Amino acid sequence: MAKEQTEVRELQEGNYVMIEDTPCQINAYSTAKPGKHGSAKARVEAEGVFDGKKRSFSQPVDAKVWVPIIERKQGQVVSIESETVAQVMDLDTYETVTMQIPADLDLSADDNIEFLEFEDKRKILQ
Repeated sequence: MAKEQTEVRELQEGNYVMIEDTPCQINAYSTAKPGKHGSAKARVEAEGVFDGKKRSFSQPVDAKVWVPIIERKQGQVVSIESETVAQVMDLDTYETVTMQIPADLDLSADDNIEFLEFEDKRKILQ
């Protein structure tokens, strides 16, 4: 399992966090102390790394949350199967995998790319 546990107070904008069992990147983080005897609470707004959906949660700052360990890897496009699917070879393991091509990218065979990998999910960055 590629994730570790940490306290909410240690999160920062740009970090990754698991929300609803989905790895998300934090867009906004704020804390508030509600009163004299209440504990501080943190509000985290994030966007799914692989699905792009916005998610948020609010918890005490000493609560434990899961943080995914997402690897950034280098790859090379082996072939383009269709307009939205490419075969990519991982340059570390020489494993060939099939990935979705983001709509804003124009790839061709032999292009070097960067991609994110978490468990069995992958996303092309550039």
